[in-house]
Amino acid sequence: MEYERQEEYADMILAIDVGNTNTVIGGFDGETLRFTVRISTNQTQTADEYALKLQGMFTMHKVCAKEIEGGIISSVVPVLSPVLQQAVEQLTGQRVLIVGSGLKTGLNIRIDNPGQLGSDLVVDAVAASHCYQKPILIFDMGTATTLSVVDGKGGYIGGMIMPGIRLAMDALSSSTSQLPRVDLTPPGQIIGTNTVECMQSGAIYGNAAMIDGVIDRLEEQLGEHATVVATGGMVNTVIPYCRHKIISDETLMLRGLKILYEKNRPAVERRNRLV
Repeated sequence: MEYERQEEYADMILAIDVGNTNTVIGGFDGETLRFTVRISTNQTQTADEYALKLQGMFTMHKVCAKEIEGGIISSVVPVLSPVLQQAVEQLTGQRVLIVGSGLKTGLNIRIDNPGQLGSDLVVDAVAASHCYQKPILIFDMGTATTLSVVDGKGGYIGGMIMPGIRLAMDALSSSTSQLPRVDLTPPGQIIGTNTVECMQSGAIYGNAAMIDGVIDRLEEQLGEHATVVATGGMVNTVIPYCRHKIISDETLMLRGLKILYEKNRPAVERRNRLV
C-alpha cells in the first residue's frame, strides 16, 4: 500500500544503529526525529527479510518508502552492514552510507590505532561533541558498557570497555548453580534481604557506583570537570542511581548518524548523479 505524500515526512533520512542485541532505527525530518523503532538484531536474516521489517515499520508510521532521501548505518555486527544497506536501498532506491573508513567525521581520533575504534564510539563522540560542552565523558550502555573520552580540544583520546549490566548478570546466573536469572528491577534498599534482591542491588547499585568511581578518576586525570553523557538501552536502569550529574540522552547515536550524513551529503549526491 502506498501512502500519499505527507509534507511532514518529505525527504526523510533513516539512521540505523545496529547493536549486538538490538537495532534502533530512526527517521529524521530535518532536525526533528519523527520516530524510532527498536528491533532484535538477527545475523541470520537476509536483506529481503529486513526489507519486510522495514516496510512494516514504514506502514506503521505512515511513511512512504519513496519519500526517503537517504540513510546511514552504524553497525557493531559487520556482517549485517551490507545486508541492511541492501534492504534499505531496494525499498527506497536511495544510496545508504555505512560508518567506516573513508567517511568524513570531523573527529580528531588520538588513540594508538584509529582504525580500531568502533563505529558506534565514533558516532557517539561526533554527536556529543556537537551537542555538549567539552571535555565529555560518554557512557554507552548496551550489551557492553563503553566509555569514550573527548578532551577539551575536541580530541578523542581513549576510553574503556566493560561488561554490560545484563551480560554480567546473565554470566553470573549461568555460571553458578544456585543463582537465578533475575530482572533488573531496583530493590527498595541497597542492602538486599534475599537472593533476588541481593543480585538486583549488586547489578544496579554496583554499576552506578562503578560509573561514579570512573568519573572521579577520569576527572582527576583530565584535571577538570567534564560533561557526562549516557546513552544506550540500559541507560535508564542505572543512571538514576548515580550520584554524579549525568545527562541521559537516549537518541545520541541516532543524532550522531544524522550529523555524519549531513557531513557526507555532497558525496552521496555525487554518487546518485552517477547512477
